[in-house]
Amino acid sequence: MEKNKTCLILGATSGIAEAIAIEFAKNNFDLILTGRNSDELNKIEQDFKIRYNANCSAHHLEITDLESHRTFLENLQILPDVIVFAIGYLGEQKSSEAHYDEARKVIDINFTYPMNLLNHFANEFEKRKSGTIIGISSVAGDRGRKANYIYGSAKAALSAYLSGLRNRLSGSHVEVITIKPGFVRTKMTEHLETPGRFTTEPQEVAKDTWKGFAKKKDVIYSKKIYRYLLFVIKHIPEKIFKKLSI
Repeated sequence: MEKNKTCLILGATSGIAEAIAIEFAKNNFDLILTGRNSDELNKIEQDFKIRYNANCSAHHLEITDLESHRTFLENLQILPDVIVFAIGYLGEQKSSEAHYDEARKVIDINFTYPMNLLNHFANEFEKRKSGTIIGISSVAGDRGRKANYIYGSAKAALSAYLSGLRNRLSGSHVEVITIKPGFVRTKMTEHLETPGRFTTEPQEVAKDTWKGFAKKKDVIYSKKIYRYLLFVIKHIPEKIFKKLSI
């Protein structure tokens, strides 16, 4: 009997990550769930075992501890087939403008920490010559806007990193997929006024992620309409763009 493949979910307590984990569980993947909140993580683990009959395990990961990243990988009993990085921090733009520590937190959680952790896994995948890395970025990284340009800068860096990683690993049969959601109804955005028809649910992002993985896509916008919206926004001349409030 063929052994199930394994998906490592980094940041499994977020709404998007949990929804993505459900999609992989439905498709017979074993799951490795990670997060900072052990109590919440253990509840999710038990839920998956009961509701989806999933073979899964929960592991504490302190993403802010750079020195622990290599140890975390080495302590895993198995090198996963798929990694989904779904850790993020929106922050608050005005606070980031006024306080370096807040801006640094936004940059580090959305770029520095994932870059360091994924580098370790990328090196192992390259040696094995197989695997898939899925990174949750954002449409906010496609062009800097005054409403969220610190967060957008971090996501732009993450998207560029994933693009470079995809280029580097393409000859090693390792897939790298960038997911770019727009507004998603999650705990991270519950305090924001989101545009109704352009706001999606975590389950929709998860379905788009699974489809992209199954079809070996490189970059996926969720919702699809954002691909066209951002194409237009990216091509607005700077002289006009700087006067807009979008």
